[in-house]
Amino acid sequence: MVLRTARRLARTLRGPRSQGTVVPYDMFEALRTDQEVRSARKMEGIYHKGQDKAWDGKKLLAELVEKHGGVQLDPEKVEPLKRMFAVIFWGELAAWKVSAELALEIEPLEAKMAASSQAFDEARHFYVMHDYLSLLGYEPEELPPAGNRILNEILQADSLAKKLVGMQLMVEPIALTLFQLVRENNLEPVLSELLSYYERDEARHIALGVNYLPQLIKKMSPPELVDFYIWQIRMFMIELDGVREMEEDFRALDIEPRQAIRLGQTKQLHAGRLVMRQMNIKIPVEEIFTRAMEARMALDWPVEGEPDERLFRWRKAASALLHNSPGTRKVQETLDRMIAQGIRPGASAA
Repeated sequence: MVLRTARRLARTLRGPRSQGTVVPYDMFEALRTDQEVRSARKMEGIYHKGQDKAWDGKKLLAELVEKHGGVQLDPEKVEPLKRMFAVIFWGELAAWKVSAELALEIEPLEAKMAASSQAFDEARHFYVMHDYLSLLGYEPEELPPAGNRILNEILQADSLAKKLVGMQLMVEPIALTLFQLVRENNLEPVLSELLSYYERDEARHIALGVNYLPQLIKKMSPPELVDFYIWQIRMFMIELDGVREMEEDFRALDIEPRQAIRLGQTKQLHAGRLVMRQMNIKIPVEEIFTRAMEARMALDWPVEGEPDERLFRWRKAASALLHNSPGTRKVQETLDRMIAQGIRPGASAA
């Protein structure tokens, strides 16, 4: 008895046996290209801008509610808006989880700083959106299947690269798309003004993905690269499933689904093109993604005035996959213009 107690005490005093170095002492030893040095400076800037531009969510929401005399929303738009921003609400929680994981797992100092700043932002976005939706009478509940699946796909992704591209370069641009459309339609004055603060933060989060993702892609083997891009295509299709699920809500809020898809697609592909430019390599992923999107839109969201026949839709979808269709060319021209104008990640074409 006395011997066992003595051994226990000795183990406690000695502490756990070392299993190797955990502290990343070599985080400053990596050789960097000039482009990686520029990206590192931008990511360090993300952290400091996040500190300088942080806003008090509780205070701001209270001030906006007082300024506009409460939430001002047509009764028939309350439920559609609640359903749409429930996706944003749970998406902010997923973004908070992912950014916290990135801050833990990423080793380069500047990227770690940027991810830490994002986790701080997402925590604020989550509780403020909860407080706003509570004013509309929203009770948190499970999302529809597609919305639920896309968040779970990102949270359970098997690599940091997938989590980074899924959240920062796919979901964040979709959130910015909804924010922009809601503001432009001035659906509800408190929300419209509140979202301008969200947009400013989210643009920084996309910049983290744009500047750090190239470092992860460069380390991938060819099979890993193929898996990475196939995963993205699947995510694009799930996003479109989500639009189908909420099509009636979009229309109830005077937002055309095709308009939302086009704007979101442009923001996503613009961020993707900025990533590829940093890597100075040419992989036709942009055209593959665009053709896949055009085919899906031909099936589910036909252009007004076209024959509403299933066979016609399938023929148009097949043509969009096989050829550089007018829709694909228009998207590429828009992206060319955005790059030429130096438009920042997350912004819209001028």
